[in-house]
Amino acid sequence: MNELDWQLLEDKNPLEFIEIGGVPLKVGDRVRLKPRPRGDIFDLALAGKTAAIEAIEQDYENNVHLAVVVDDDPGKDMGYLRQPGHRFFFTPEEVEPFLPGEFEETDD
Repeated sequence: MNELDWQLLEDKNPLEFIEIGGVPLKVGDRVRLKPRPRGDIFDLALAGKTAAIEAIEQDYENNVHLAVVVDDDPGKDMGYLRQPGHRFFFTPEEVEPFLPGEFEETDD
C-alpha cells in the first residue's frame, strides 16, 4: 500500500448512530450486555451488565463494534479516558438496547 491508500483508510467518517432491533443508538446510550456463547472470562463476568456506549467504531472490513463502559465499574472514568481494562468492545449482536424510558439511571 502506498501513502494515499493508508490516508483513505484513516479518513473514514465515524458512525453517528447504529440501529439495533429497530432502536437507534448513539454514544451515551445505555445497553445491556449479551456476550456470545463460549466467550472468554470477561464475557462471562460482563453478561447481563448495563453499560454506556462510549464509541461506535468501524474496522477496515466495515464491521461495527461498540466500545462500552460498564455502569458499575468503579474505574469507569478510566474507560471514558479510553484506558485498557475499563473499555470493552462488543458487536451489535452482543448488546440489547433499552427501549425509550426503560433505563432508569441511579446516582452512584
